[in-house]
Amino acid sequence: MKLALCLLLSVFAAFAQQQLKGIVESVNTSTRKVAVANEPIPGGMAAMTMSYSVDKPDILTKLTPGDRIIAKFDDATLTLSDIQIVTPPPSAPKATTTLNLEELERLALTGNPNAAIAEANVRVAAGNLRQSGLYPNPTAGYYGDEIRGGRYRGGKQGGFIAQTIVTGGKLGAARRVAELLRDQQQTTAEIQKLRIRMSVRILFYQVLAAQRLVDVRQNLASIAADATQTSHQLANIGQADRPDVLQAEVEQQRADVGVRTEQQNLLAAWKSLAAVVGQPNLPLTRLEGDLEAFPDLTFDQSLAKTLQESPEVKLARQSIERTEASVIQERRNPVPDLEIQANLTKNNEPIEGTSRAIGLNGGVQVGVQLPIFNRNQGAIAAARAGVETSKAELTRLQFQISRDLATLFRDYQASRITARQYKDEMLPRAQQAYKMYQATYQKMQSAWPQTLLSQRTLFQLEVDYVAALEATWTAALQIQTYALTPLP
Repeated sequence: MKLALCLLLSVFAAFAQQQLKGIVESVNTSTRKVAVANEPIPGGMAAMTMSYSVDKPDILTKLTPGDRIIAKFDDATLTLSDIQIVTPPPSAPKATTTLNLEELERLALTGNPNAAIAEANVRVAAGNLRQSGLYPNPTAGYYGDEIRGGRYRGGKQGGFIAQTIVTGGKLGAARRVAELLRDQQQTTAEIQKLRIRMSVRILFYQVLAAQRLVDVRQNLASIAADATQTSHQLANIGQADRPDVLQAEVEQQRADVGVRTEQQNLLAAWKSLAAVVGQPNLPLTRLEGDLEAFPDLTFDQSLAKTLQESPEVKLARQSIERTEASVIQERRNPVPDLEIQANLTKNNEPIEGTSRAIGLNGGVQVGVQLPIFNRNQGAIAAARAGVETSKAELTRLQFQISRDLATLFRDYQASRITARQYKDEMLPRAQQAYKMYQATYQKMQSAWPQTLLSQRTLFQLEVDYVAALEATWTAALQIQTYALTPLP
């Protein structure tokens, strides 16, 4: 029985111990922690920078930032053991890189398929414009009349050429409509690129927020580990009760679970960003950005700018111009074109009283289609109704933008005020309270539950503060991009 229990414990120990590889970023001998930018652990954590405890504090004096290490990793306690320093080959790449917003936007505009579709649609419209300006091709063929010639063995044979002469300025009207359609496609492509940029920016700040939360959770885990160590030390000298020690250990495990959960949230946000960029296999990379430097916006200025510069408003105005040009085109379509046909034949019929053939004959036909029954009345009426629809759509869009901006500003102002109150008032007080409780607990002048409650309050405020920053950026970015909707 004892042998089976030992085997079972060894199996659990083997699963708990995993190999970690990474580069040392910082060493803190006072807290006995080492920050490591680790490589992905198969079946475990993604690539991440975390703070770890060590089983032997003496190893901290041998570690320096930049060292590449291999160690055994206890996932339950975030502790490293059997740490070995290895020398990377000269050609080894850097373990950590960073990306900024401009680089991600550049990648998205070349890698996102929506940008390619928009550019292709512009080329389609340009091709249609070129085609609409081409003149009808002439028709050439064979002409014959009285081919057998009767008893005189005459007959006429030759050729003809026919051409439609377009009148009434119909080609120019068609070219104008096609030109305006091309302009609309160019504006649509501009809208699509703006939506791509906005989606990248929103996801960029979501990843920044997730990075910040991982840092917060890691800091909490480090403090919880220190609190557990303090509780053990106080218990050893009879100054702490067993329940306090157990509660500290549970809190440390709870903090470790929070770190792993936040790492998965970061990984999910990164995958969404990589998909919008057009590189779904882009490895997880730390982003450079300032989550707290959100813009200062006003409703009146943003509304005026949006109504003036919004590509959606521009597209609606272009639609009015195109439908008005369509009315002109439909009015000109009933103007009849000239149908001209000329022929040249050889008449083999002999001249009367001689054996000589008459010879070459020429002929011309000119005709027009009389607009008696079909004067394009229905198409003209439909085109006029299209103008009214386009004008009403512009008004509807302007009202919709005003409503959308009002909602976005409500969210922006609320989250901005919340973030500033957290930063300027709530967090400083919570930090001061926690430090005071922590100091009095170490002197056995306060109970552990009070310290624990202040610790939880502080870090919940940190999480709420990051969420307020992310919400502020999301609303601000949509306001700055003319209240457009992000990509699905």
